[in-house]
Amino acid sequence: MLPSEGDLHTVAIGDVTTEAGATIADAAIAVRRWGELRGEPDGENNILLVEHALTGDTRADDWWCEIIGPGKALDTDRWCVVCTNALGSCYGSTGPASEHPDGDAWGSRFPAISIRDMVVAEAAALDALGIGRVHAVLGGSMGGARTLEWTLLYPERVSYALVIAVSARASAWQIGIQSAQITSITQDPAWQGGDYHATGSSPDAGLAAARRLAHLTYRGELEIDERFGTSPQSGENPLGPFRADDQRFAVQSYLEHQGKKLTERFDAACYVALTEALNRHDVGRGRGGLNKALHSINVPTMVVGVDTDILYPYHQQEHLSRNLGNLLAMAKLSSPVGHDAFLVEARQMDRILRNFIALTEQAPSGREIAAARGEYAI
Repeated sequence: MLPSEGDLHTVAIGDVTTEAGATIADAAIAVRRWGELRGEPDGENNILLVEHALTGDTRADDWWCEIIGPGKALDTDRWCVVCTNALGSCYGSTGPASEHPDGDAWGSRFPAISIRDMVVAEAAALDALGIGRVHAVLGGSMGGARTLEWTLLYPERVSYALVIAVSARASAWQIGIQSAQITSITQDPAWQGGDYHATGSSPDAGLAAARRLAHLTYRGELEIDERFGTSPQSGENPLGPFRADDQRFAVQSYLEHQGKKLTERFDAACYVALTEALNRHDVGRGRGGLNKALHSINVPTMVVGVDTDILYPYHQQEHLSRNLGNLLAMAKLSSPVGHDAFLVEARQMDRILRNFIALTEQAPSGREIAAARGEYAI
């Protein structure tokens, strides 16, 4: 049974065995939904499963407020929008900050997880809610990686997919910049091997440093330079005879603000767990390589990229579009904002999402295509 509209609901899914063979005991996944379910939970229905990005949560109507709601692109008068919190996060789903079955925090005992592990846990949560199929899965960044894995792990459960601002696998550059973020946290003395949750201190300095690095990859070089250039922070002088931490350029102050904001709402160990999962993202692993895996996808999939994305450059979405077994459409967000454009450029995303919804009502679903091929019955 789906939770009451807008309410946070935690779904117990039992033990989860990770791709690497570890066990997460008594796991749970948090979920919210908006709009009423129409159709059959195990058949044709109106469920849109929305996947959040790295530090996102189940409040999709907040971080995508221009997109989700009555009369909007994801019209909750017509569609049942469901959003889960990823395994490993700190917004209701089991992660390093959650209570272990022994009563303490999981901490360092929480195993390394992959994007596939997140999707397996999410599928188990939908099972527990009685949902066997969804009309579409859609998400950006880490949410886009999860969407891709849905089409490969559970193609019979997904009719359509929308993959935004992500690649088929982590590039060496992405692993490098993300590993630097992890190291910023794990080298903080307050990290304490990942077992800091009951000590009264936490690696906030490391998490803030990680966020400063990450934020530079989330935003475009053009936008950052246009906003700040070489301007000093008001009342400070970064051009004095000696460098000083309290004499900053405006961009330094901005990034420090972004880092502080994250420490107030997110757990450092969860940030490490999710970032490591992004490092392990590779849809070709165990499937004969990237292109073979992508070609095997029958689910009609729309791909969206951002022309100024530093983190997931547009050529990575072009690679997806050239190799997907069933490309529904390709779209480009044109914005100086960079990677975060899919969260910021509301007008462009509205047009893209309305087009995606229209296409899902015209093109045969992956399930119909597979049935026609005799791969499985409808």
